Amino acid sequence: MDMFEKLASKIEGKGLRIVFPEATDKRVLGAAVRLKTDDLVEPVLLGNIAEIEEVALANHWNIENIEKIDPATYPDLEAMKEAFLDRRKGKATREDADRLMLDVTYFGTMLVYMDKVDGLVSGAVHSTGDTVRPALQIIKTKPGVSLTSGAFIMVPPTRDGQKLLFSDCAINIKPEAQALAEIAIESAKTAKMFDIDPHVALLSFSTKGSGKSEDVTRVAEATKIAKELAPDLSLDGEIQFDAAYSPVVAKQKAPESEVAGKATVYVFPDLQSGNIGYKIAQRLGSYEAVGPILQGLNKPVSDLSRGCVEEDVYKVAIITANQALTD
Repeated sequence: MDMFEKLASKIEGKGLRIVFPEATDKRVLGAAVRLKTDDLVEPVLLGNIAEIEEVALANHWNIENIEKIDPATYPDLEAMKEAFLDRRKGKATREDADRLMLDVTYFGTMLVYMDKVDGLVSGAVHSTGDTVRPALQIIKTKPGVSLTSGAFIMVPPTRDGQKLLFSDCAINIKPEAQALAEIAIESAKTAKMFDIDPHVALLSFSTKGSGKSEDVTRVAEATKIAKELAPDLSLDGEIQFDAAYSPVVAKQKAPESEVAGKATVYVFPDLQSGNIGYKIAQRLGSYEAVGPILQGLNKPVSDLSRGCVEEDVYKVAIITANQALTD
């Protein structure tokens, strides 16, 4: 049984409700139909209902038994506006509420916040900012977590390979030490959901002081903070990727490290290196990059790539439903 078969088995038949704000997109609607047919989630489709039905008809999909909501005709829209204004606590006006509650992403995020659904999957059409902004404003981060971050599960090309987690590869351009420590801890939690035993490496161009710079100091400080916050977590830094990954190199560069040579969770020092790193593994190493999986939010919201295919939407929805189970 592969990773997604295991994840699917955990949610099958549980009736978890996942909202799709981009239901007029063929990729999204196709995935929603499959998820419903496979009894994995109860999709909630957002958008103009006539347009959603037109896409379904063109592709010979039966969506009669799938819930569809047009924000413009939603019977509890006024109550949702009031809940939004209360949540924003003076940071939004009545005019903002009138406008934003007709935006499918904000509307879908409010459904998550109000416990009408268990999670949201968006980003096939909308940008990462359009998906993450409502989540940060409405759902917000967990207690003790100051930011959200984006992790990728790196699935090896062969069944006997080791699944890895790369983070943050999607959100934070250059996190400070405290933020980097939080990302490391949240990444370990995400790894466990995918049956990855977390051994967390905070990456740098330096291993244990072999290089000197403000960036090295930032990673070393993040490591210290993370160890204080999660003393039982297998975690180390600052460490170069080769020392974190290779047991042979680990013996030379970091023989005293409990993580070197067996890291499964790789925390990059900035977005630039994280984005480059996962794409190198994807293109040159033939790893499948699943994500980004948003971490640190009070409730699950997932961001797709605008270059995604139907299978990506299907898999990310399965991940989102599993996050709802563990929250």
